[in-house]
Amino acid sequence: MERFSLSPVEIYQSLRKYRQLIYQMTHREIIGRYKGSVFGLLWAFFTPILMLAVYTFVFSVVFKARWHGGGDDQNKADFAIMLFTGMIVYGIFSECINRAPALILGNPNYVKRVVFPLHILPWVVLGTAIFNALISFFVLIIFFLITGHSLTSSAFYLPIVLLPLIFLSMGLSWFLSSLGVYLRDVGQTVGIFTTVLMFLSPVFYPLSSLPEKYQLYLKFNPLTSIIEHTRDVLILGVVPNMYHMLVSVIISMFIAWLGFAWFQKTRRGFADVI
Repeated sequence: MERFSLSPVEIYQSLRKYRQLIYQMTHREIIGRYKGSVFGLLWAFFTPILMLAVYTFVFSVVFKARWHGGGDDQNKADFAIMLFTGMIVYGIFSECINRAPALILGNPNYVKRVVFPLHILPWVVLGTAIFNALISFFVLIIFFLITGHSLTSSAFYLPIVLLPLIFLSMGLSWFLSSLGVYLRDVGQTVGIFTTVLMFLSPVFYPLSSLPEKYQLYLKFNPLTSIIEHTRDVLILGVVPNMYHMLVSVIISMFIAWLGFAWFQKTRRGFADVI
């Protein structure tokens, strides 16, 4: 019986070894998503532009919402910018997690191929999610500049801020993609979980707007610090605390390894179940 490495080093080695395959599969999935449509890949730009326009109109015109601490002179688009930033971060996480339970089940041909590296499939999903997020970030920055704001040097910290999100998403994707093979109800459960998590994360509101007794509970949500730090470096021009970032990266890397180890440990039974 073939044994699969549980070493955390294997995560890096397999990513390097199969990087070309991951790129090709990600590229094929992105192109395939828009294949046959009139506008093709342009839909990847139209969707975030449309959503940003809707957020701006609904929250700044209809509800006349203001971000916590903003006075009457606050730009009408500020709420939409803050909200859209949170939605981008949440979107990366939710796409990876929602697709994970059906990832192995949806590719039975790969399972039957002994030589195919099944553990790279979550990387493909993450690559697609990051591609969509990059386009959304591009749209956000253009809108940010058009509305009279300016980017600061803190924006260069964005990749570091998003590192915990990447490791967290990968760890949970490995775990759920494996669990989904043996427990088919996971797909429905995860959909409910991510919906609830969206409202329990500071997507539609800043953490500071909540009473202190509730802020403590939301800090246990790993998306809370990632969303808040993303707004800090990209919109507010605040440099993140490097010590806190290091701790977040280490914890998220540990979660990634746990998910990877679970996947490697349980993948031997995939063919029997599918």
